[in-house]
Amino acid sequence: MPDNSSRTPADAAPARIRPLTRLPVFLDLQDRPVLVAGGSDAAAWKAELLAAAGARVTVFATAPGAVLLALTTQALDAGSVAVVERDWQPADFAGMALAIADCAYDDAAVRFRAAAQAAGIPSMVIDTPAHSDFQFGVIVNRSPVVIGISTAGAAPVLGQAIRRRIETLLPHDLATWAAAAARIRGRIARLLPTTAARRAFWERASERIFAGLPGAATDDALLALAGSDGAAGGRVTMVGAGPGDAELLTLQAMRALQAADIILFDDLVSAEVLELARREAKRMMVGKRGRRASCRQDDINALMVRLARQGKHVVRLKSGDPMIFGRAGEEIASLRAAGIPVEVVPGITAGIAAASRLGVSLTHRDHAHSVRFVTGHARDGSLPEDLDWRGIADAETTTIFYMGGRTAPEIAARLLAEGLPAGTPVVALASVSRADEQRWQGSLRDLLEVPPFRDSAAPVLIGVGRSFAAVVAAAGIDGESDVRTA
Repeated sequence: MPDNSSRTPADAAPARIRPLTRLPVFLDLQDRPVLVAGGSDAAAWKAELLAAAGARVTVFATAPGAVLLALTTQALDAGSVAVVERDWQPADFAGMALAIADCAYDDAAVRFRAAAQAAGIPSMVIDTPAHSDFQFGVIVNRSPVVIGISTAGAAPVLGQAIRRRIETLLPHDLATWAAAAARIRGRIARLLPTTAARRAFWERASERIFAGLPGAATDDALLALAGSDGAAGGRVTMVGAGPGDAELLTLQAMRALQAADIILFDDLVSAEVLELARREAKRMMVGKRGRRASCRQDDINALMVRLARQGKHVVRLKSGDPMIFGRAGEEIASLRAAGIPVEVVPGITAGIAAASRLGVSLTHRDHAHSVRFVTGHARDGSLPEDLDWRGIADAETTTIFYMGGRTAPEIAARLLAEGLPAGTPVVALASVSRADEQRWQGSLRDLLEVPPFRDSAAPVLIGVGRSFAAVVAAAGIDGESDVRTA
């Protein structure tokens, strides 16, 4: 028996393709004849789909429906549809590329497939896999980019759900970029004679397209990348990760995460948000949180500049919205001073997420005419001394204090000192939108005497104002009672 003990992983046999329930095949039907049998709406939809692929479709139907007949009078963008008002005959299959039927009974399906097999062409009976050589999957159409999804008939609704998820990740102008790529292939082959150079170009172009190339989708915009070694294309995208729930990400944020080379993320960014990032992207935690070791802001700024100058697409992933207490202003200024392109993708800030979770309008006209977002601590962790406490104590303003867990009693004391009634409704939330979210309801007096989540390591948000009256009342608190939590 041979001794394999010294074999390295590189010596092992290559991984084999896992079994496929269906083989995805993309047919060129441009100007090719296709037979469709049946006058139903389902048959009409298949005829239109085939015509969209450029086929010349002939439909045999003894009783064509209105939808099918309407197809014959419409100007189609690609192929054509013609209706013959009779049943199909075996001779009709001659020269056809495909045959598709909508059959009401099994015996009709058996006869149709037998006729197609005798003519040597693949056939399909709609919604009858047992009598079909192939099936249509769910289609994502960004022609010339076409994506087919199959669940082998096991879960068609799942296929639709997958399609919707894919749609969210594709740039809206992908079709235009793909068409431009098709037009310049020959020119790229002449400009870049080696296979390695061409592959590097197309990889770079593809990444930039998904990252959102600036300007119009033109041939020249793509060709401009041919003269670049990639190092000049570095840039930074600041992305708002929202409060934690990955379902709250914007489509633009998803696309940025999928196009990133390197992701610099805050300590508060949730793991489920990071899971949506491009697998090949390098992840570096550069977060800052009170009472924990953290990166200096100057170091973060310098790191972004250095990575971008290496030609990387850097995603600076910040919890909530980058422009709300995220020090984005300092980072943007540093990048612009270094000549690095920077774009900002907004996110849902924690204050808005909290209002949504509570079902509260922060500017309900019966309770408030304005809303304020206020920081709950200064750089040293104490309550800022330069806040406009008289303005904040306006009874007709809803105020959201960010990062107010440790300074809650001081917040309450300052508001009471400025004349805000002790019974003013107050809510507090820790870890907004996450699985471990916690809520507290009470009054301004309660906030002073028994502050919520003071020792929590999670970010704490405090909302003050009459807008929260219904939330507090629902917890059975009248403004003068003991603290309640939920």
